[in-house]
Amino acid sequence: MGDRGGAGGSRRRRTGSRPSSQGGGGPAEEEVRDVGPGGDAPAPAPAPAPDKDENRDSDVGSGHWDLRCHRLQDSLFSSDSGFSNYRGILNWCVVMLILSNARLFLENLIKYGILVDPIQVVSLFLKDPYSWPALCLVIVANVFAVAAFQVEKRLAAGALTEQAGLLLHVVNLATILCFPAAVALLLESITPVGSVLALMVYTILFLKLVSYRDVNLWCRERRAKAKAKAKAASAGKKANGGAAQHTVSYPDNLTYRDLYYFLLAPTLCYELNFPRSPRIRKRFLLRRLLEMLFLTQLQVGLIQQWMVPTIQNSMKPFKDMDYSRIIERLLKLAVPNHLIWLIFFYWFFHSCMNAVAELMQFGDREFYRDWWNSESVTYFWQNWNIPVHKWCLRHFYKPMLRRGSSKWVASTGVFFASAFFHEYLVSIPLHMFRLWAFTGMMAQIPLAWIVSRFFQGNYGNAAVWLTLIIGQPVAVLMYVHDYYVLNYEAPVAGA
Repeated sequence: MGDRGGAGGSRRRRTGSRPSSQGGGGPAEEEVRDVGPGGDAPAPAPAPAPDKDENRDSDVGSGHWDLRCHRLQDSLFSSDSGFSNYRGILNWCVVMLILSNARLFLENLIKYGILVDPIQVVSLFLKDPYSWPALCLVIVANVFAVAAFQVEKRLAAGALTEQAGLLLHVVNLATILCFPAAVALLLESITPVGSVLALMVYTILFLKLVSYRDVNLWCRERRAKAKAKAKAASAGKKANGGAAQHTVSYPDNLTYRDLYYFLLAPTLCYELNFPRSPRIRKRFLLRRLLEMLFLTQLQVGLIQQWMVPTIQNSMKPFKDMDYSRIIERLLKLAVPNHLIWLIFFYWFFHSCMNAVAELMQFGDREFYRDWWNSESVTYFWQNWNIPVHKWCLRHFYKPMLRRGSSKWVASTGVFFASAFFHEYLVSIPLHMFRLWAFTGMMAQIPLAWIVSRFFQGNYGNAAVWLTLIIGQPVAVLMYVHDYYVLNYEAPVAGA
């Protein structure tokens, strides 16, 4: 019988019953402790931490009884709940949108068959394969660009006065707008689509040469006042990688190389030193080119297969003035029209302009902003077409403010100019003047006030989307109806 208090000895002491620390009156537990040498009992092991998810709502013991399972809280759809994760509902909307449009597409195929004909697209650009009037118009545009360049060269050398230079620029710019319009109206061999493309080239040239003239004028004014100061080149990292570049000062910028770089660059605002990317990314360029090819075919297919039959079926309700059928056709046309418009936006502002910018190593790639989040009509027009917005702000809006005009008058002037060019690009190729595009653009002024006054937040965003989805088909149907009456019904009635 060894010494029970020895170094190697140990004994277990059974403690008496004690009330449980949890449960408030639960059954007593017996605790067994190891008593080390000398009879000192070690400290009990710490109790496990309670689960926050289980005990956060109760201030009493959990054990086998949950005495409380409710707390003060709002439903998830309530605005006070702070819940904002609606990703599942968004996915549901996308699935429903795909299914509903798949049904419409299948119904279209069953009713009309396959209407896509790539060969027919060629006839939209050419009436005679041996006559290319639209292309000839585009080539002739170089004459007006060279004329503006020569005027600036002589102004820089002092061979012309500012008044004479202004007069020559005004004549040149007026001819840029009038000459292609006269050709499109008088030449029978040019097609409406060819006219639209040629007039778009001349409109872009007009805006670019206005900017070219203004910037060179500002440079001359600075030089005349001896206030030109060299600015240190920024050493910050630029988009696509920064690269040191040689800065050009006036009048060293007056070269054909500089002029044609500006004319081909994806911008409407002239600068002496454009931001440049250090290299051409071949993979990026290839992706943009493939997108351009695929989306072009997709747009043509959707127009031929979906929009054209809907527009053709809309003529009889317009002729009979059946308003219920007109509204039904309008809503039916709204879906393919809006889808094609969205595809066109991505095709032009992302694929095409990025491809051109990559080829020319043009560094400023902000061609659009988040217009889809627009909560007002004004925000939409400021963010969906950044090159045009920058031009209007730099060469139209701010000069009017400097001349003493109010902001409202300047904004109205910008919308008026935009309405003019929209009508210019539609009425002249169609050989009819109905002012639907002009009216639609000018209607943006009261519409912007109504949306900003009565709709806020998500309601404002929904109002902007509604105007985009419904407004464009209305203009399309108006022009198509008038064109159909003018070119098909009128000749038959006359015969």
